[in-house]
Amino acid sequence: MTITEIVELLKAALRTAASEKFGIDLGQIVVETPPKTEFGDFAFPAAFELAKLIKQATGEKQNPRAIAESLRSHLDQVAIVSKVDVAGAGYLNVFVDRGKFLAENLAADPLPNTVDAADESAAKVCVEHTSVNPNKAAHIGHVRNSVLGDTFHRILKATGKRVEVQNYIDNTGVQVADVVVGFIYIEGRDLASIKALDAELAAAGTSFDYYCWDLYAKVGQAYQADEELKAKRSEVLHLIEAGGNPTAELADYVATRNVECITDTMERLGIRYDLLPRESEILHLHFWDKAFEQMKQLGVIHFEAEGKHAGCWVMPWESHTASDDHEADKILVRSNGTVTYTGKDIAYQMWKLGILGLDFNYRLFHTYADGKQIWITTPNPDDHQHTHFGGGETIYNVIDTRQSYPQEVVKKGVAAISPERGEKASVHLAYEMVALSPAAAEELGFELSDEDRKRPFIEMSGRKGLGVKADDLIDRLEANALAEVESRHAELQFDEKLRIASQLAVGALRYFLLKFTRNTVIVFDFKEALSFEGETGCFCQYSAVRANSVFRKLGDIGESLDECRRRVAEAGSLDEIISADPASDIWSMAILASRLEETVRQSAAANEPAILAKYAFSLAKAFNLFYHNHKILSESDELKRSVLVTVADMARRSLTAALETLGIEVPERM
Repeated sequence: MTITEIVELLKAALRTAASEKFGIDLGQIVVETPPKTEFGDFAFPAAFELAKLIKQATGEKQNPRAIAESLRSHLDQVAIVSKVDVAGAGYLNVFVDRGKFLAENLAADPLPNTVDAADESAAKVCVEHTSVNPNKAAHIGHVRNSVLGDTFHRILKATGKRVEVQNYIDNTGVQVADVVVGFIYIEGRDLASIKALDAELAAAGTSFDYYCWDLYAKVGQAYQADEELKAKRSEVLHLIEAGGNPTAELADYVATRNVECITDTMERLGIRYDLLPRESEILHLHFWDKAFEQMKQLGVIHFEAEGKHAGCWVMPWESHTASDDHEADKILVRSNGTVTYTGKDIAYQMWKLGILGLDFNYRLFHTYADGKQIWITTPNPDDHQHTHFGGGETIYNVIDTRQSYPQEVVKKGVAAISPERGEKASVHLAYEMVALSPAAAEELGFELSDEDRKRPFIEMSGRKGLGVKADDLIDRLEANALAEVESRHAELQFDEKLRIASQLAVGALRYFLLKFTRNTVIVFDFKEALSFEGETGCFCQYSAVRANSVFRKLGDIGESLDECRRRVAEAGSLDEIISADPASDIWSMAILASRLEETVRQSAAANEPAILAKYAFSLAKAFNLFYHNHKILSESDELKRSVLVTVADMARRSLTAALETLGIEVPERM
């Protein structure tokens, strides 16, 4: 019986007791984890909630502790429970039968609900993340978006969801237009010239998206001095949106090549996609036209004939107060007839939910080394058979906090069109920016003043060319990690050193970006991220490697994991071994390792990957203590040694699964 199953049984018992004794329907029941296992394995504050509900229903005031005492017998009847204590003002502290639990969960899958993406019987959700403007290389802020989105898709899969990962490509936007302006009007290039340049860059070992990065910054500077050049942006943008002309073809090549580069960058971090929907198809396949008609028919939007929004189609939002930044009525179609980003996002969101009534055409974009495919939308008929895209029950959009207002408009607009799906079908996973510590900025080659060095962090600006390319960041982390590996394992082959360095670098970066809650501004620092001490990815990886080392040596003492499991399962009572443990860390280790599924569910429900990251660190720290306190392989008592081995196995499997869900690999050695 798993932790999740035990909790559900206990909740059911509490609901039954509340109904029978007080006639109260106890809905959502909170369960807490006591700070120490000596206080219990689960803590239920249900008596406090019942006291409140009883007073609301009858006006009668009852003591929560007395209520808890009356509920205790119902929890005692749950088979796996050994005892129930009433603590404090009315907490119900539940202790499980530790020996029985351990025997039943020796070989349990720490994450039993993970499904195959091809299992179309499973509930489907869509996660959109990355969504980098395809005009230049990805930067460190995009990496936080991508790592959050990728990790959340892994978390949802671990809860039994079928997840489709989308990366929206704004290939007709202003940023792409700016780079096209640079190519045509600053460098005087046509499509053939750009293709030749691309080949020259590849031969020289320079990435196309890096070249575009510098060109984009050059265009931004040129706009400040040349208003005529800036006016070319609108012309170029119009041509790109219209399609079917040389400028649009040039823009398509530039955007596609940047997407290819960005896809390669994200692959270095273990981040992959299923579908790349493009804004050009949303326009040319008339997604917005279809959504527009539906919204007009349903009265979701209206035409303003006068006032400051005269000539515009707007969506009323009476509950929202106007501010300097946002209007109470959100404009979806401007007076010149052009559609806003928010309008196109509503149409796209309707497609993702399967309520638009239109579909894209698709072509194969890329095949990974293991055969996994990425598809991209196209104006042309489908070129291959593919899985069905879109139509998710819930849509998660990973977009920074600056887009919170437009995302609210999208949510409300879609809910007004489809009340049965409601606002709950659209979830905005917002996050704050990533900055650099002064030390990290200098390590990456930024020239800082004395004043800059005193600042808590250095902000980036892509338009000004003050940014950190994602690949540069990864390269630096890998170089630092390689130096550490070489100092510890000079005997290894260079390829193996590189592989371990890459695993450490990716683990360091991903964990650093995940350990902070989404609403936290992150200040990235190389030394902190790559430390083998404290709350870091390297520390978690080291703990997993240490756990694996136990099992590499197990055969040296003539033992096997299966034999250890057999002894524990057949032992009957294990209370003497577990109770004799003065620090209770055998049981603490076992119960903590068994909480992975529960933690993943909490992380998914709260839309917060940091919950899982914190759990992984806690598990790694607990295993190090367990390893320190017990001589696992040299324990002379056969049964106790078997208990230690099986508990260590539970810990290493849960830690490995937790790290995998965070997108972090465990190296063979550190």
